[in-house]
Amino acid sequence: MFDSCRLNHRIGRSFAILALASAAASLPCPIMAQNTHLWTQSQFEEFEKGTPQGVAIESDGHLRQGPGLKNLLTTPSTFVWSIAVDKSGVAYLGTGSPATVLRMGSDGKTVTLLETKDVSVQALKVGPDGALYAATLPSGKVYKLNPASTAAQDGEDATVVFDLAKAVDGKSGEAGKADGDKSDGDKPGRESRYIWDLTFDPAGRMYIATGNPAAVYRLDVSKIGAGAEEFFKSDEAHIRCLAWDAKGNLIAGSDGSGLVYRIDEQGKGYVLFEAPRREITAIAVGANGTIYAASVGDKSHNPLPPLPVQGQGSISITIVNPQSLQAANESTTVPEGTEIYAITEGQAPRKLWASKDDVVYALAARADGLIALSGNRGHIYKIQNDGSYSDVGHLDAQQGLCLAVHGDGLLIGAGNTGKLVELGTAEKHEYASDVLDAGAMARFGHIEIEPGSSGYRIFTRTGNIEQPVRGWTEWEPLKDGVVASAPGRFLQWKVALEPNGSVGSVAVNYLPVNAAPVVEELAVVPGARWTPQAPVPGQPTVNISLPSSGSGVTYDSSTSSSTPLQAVKDRTAVTVRWAAHDDNGDDLTYSIFLRGDGESVWRLLKDKITEKAYSFDASLIPDGGYQVKVVASDSPSHTPGDALIGEKVSDRFTVDTTPPLVTMKAELEAIACEHAPCPRGVHVSFDADDAVSPIAHAEYSLDAGPWQFVAPVGGISDSKGEHYELHIPPSSLSAAQDEHLITVRVYDRYDNVGAAKSVVPAGAK
Repeated sequence: MFDSCRLNHRIGRSFAILALASAAASLPCPIMAQNTHLWTQSQFEEFEKGTPQGVAIESDGHLRQGPGLKNLLTTPSTFVWSIAVDKSGVAYLGTGSPATVLRMGSDGKTVTLLETKDVSVQALKVGPDGALYAATLPSGKVYKLNPASTAAQDGEDATVVFDLAKAVDGKSGEAGKADGDKSDGDKPGRESRYIWDLTFDPAGRMYIATGNPAAVYRLDVSKIGAGAEEFFKSDEAHIRCLAWDAKGNLIAGSDGSGLVYRIDEQGKGYVLFEAPRREITAIAVGANGTIYAASVGDKSHNPLPPLPVQGQGSISITIVNPQSLQAANESTTVPEGTEIYAITEGQAPRKLWASKDDVVYALAARADGLIALSGNRGHIYKIQNDGSYSDVGHLDAQQGLCLAVHGDGLLIGAGNTGKLVELGTAEKHEYASDVLDAGAMARFGHIEIEPGSSGYRIFTRTGNIEQPVRGWTEWEPLKDGVVASAPGRFLQWKVALEPNGSVGSVAVNYLPVNAAPVVEELAVVPGARWTPQAPVPGQPTVNISLPSSGSGVTYDSSTSSSTPLQAVKDRTAVTVRWAAHDDNGDDLTYSIFLRGDGESVWRLLKDKITEKAYSFDASLIPDGGYQVKVVASDSPSHTPGDALIGEKVSDRFTVDTTPPLVTMKAELEAIACEHAPCPRGVHVSFDADDAVSPIAHAEYSLDAGPWQFVAPVGGISDSKGEHYELHIPPSSLSAAQDEHLITVRVYDRYDNVGAAKSVVPAGAK
């Protein structure tokens, strides 16, 4: 959500205005609240932020009527990995977590045909014999099921027609009933095997795409007890997907190097294409013979670890996704989106479509375009042969995993949660935009629609909380092209499309209602002077922080209020620092006012300040208590009559630039002794008085020697007047001197220093 300052060139304007807009396009876009803003949505990426219902978002930035999505079933499983449809239109689902095979009746009710301890039923196909075949992983088995069964079979009772582990070991691969295979299939340490896809040729033979090892096995299911033969073997990691071309060749996609194979009747493979990416996740063949291949993954590294399997007997299997398993619940492990290539005989393979955000796991070639299903965002795309495309549906579930043709529509299997969704005729064709955040209360004006748009109605609603779930206005139609909804901070528009309707760019004019500036925080620091220039190295400095940043004193007005600002220590100056903002983003200027104790009038110190810090000379005003007021004005962004102000008054602070007054008396004092003449010490007494602030501390020096601390009578220095008594013993006095110099100096709380001295004669008589 942002305020677009680019003019929409598709909105009808005069040539002169377009020329000015072109010249302004290279300039930065200032935020000035007195101007009307234009929020424009015209690009595919901008429309993608909205919510379509029966609306296709086209790559050229237009909205048109599209198919609708209907939720048919929510399963107990997390994923629907595979779908098969028989000749009568009955749908069968292969699920994962738990791994089951479900039959869905016309009434929407389901019957469980198979329950297994596997992780997923990865592939489902209805054979030419009318039986249903289900492939599971990581056990790597194909089960033959009776689709008309009314009782669920478990993995020990269903008929296993293919076992990849036995095929790899050189056995037939056909195992009869699974219960006879229990000791091998559930044995700890059994290596994981993968069956990714199934297909049948016109002769009724089944082809099985496997991983670990990567191969295609062929099985004649019409012959009872027939074993599977290794039809094609690859040095890749997995054969991921299968399809048939127009000439009856088997097309296979691999994981490892991203290869697309053409395999002839004799099982001889020819590489049609090597994708720049690692894995071919889906293949589809168009009516004209073009082969479409979706590729994902980075060849430079394998982002997923190998698949360890743990468990024994009835213990659930714990599995980490293998490198080729659709990362439906770990979509971030498949980087950099998807590329789809078109491979046409006699032509060089070409990149048809790419997305850095979507991971495509299923393709379907139809007369009206190639359907691509996003496995990580739940988007459904229709892609044309010229590379143009449209987003025709957003699944409520997070992932789209598989699809199957169902009459004139498509059935889609989804994950998180496991759902069956139909892509077909839409009941309504509406698109709700992203939410505009005006940044502050705003009034909304005309909505500009791209010329040439037709067959639509526009509605708006507004509110003052970001999510339009409660407390918003109802949808209201425009009145003469103007938003009829009440002013608010947030706005959303909706378009309803009629048959053959089309809408291009949509731009909303709005004017934020001016809000007064806010001075959030204010700190006043006597004894510090700030200038925009950095302090000279070696100068004593003071750090000024605002209250929310902690105590202290620190500065740099070009940084945030949480950053200390550095000032130079100077007892004759006072520095003021503040933080302020304007909800409209207006430019602000500041004025500083001063008021002393007992005064009622604020006196201007400085106006038209653009920084958020200011220092003034404390020596120009009498000592005493004061307050500062900072006034922020948005006048640079408004006409004088519309400008607003905000202000904040500081806590009381003290200005004290006058040193304490020191009065001193020093005299010799007699020291009792047995023999005359007796040595004599020095008794010093002095008083320190300050008119404004308490005395901080005092020091004395004997004969220009080092300064030494002296405590006041009573021990605590906490008053504006303090009395001191000091006795200097004879042992501290040099007998070689005829007189002694006693100097005292006293500091008040603001580092003002007063001094006095006294001279006394040498001490023995």
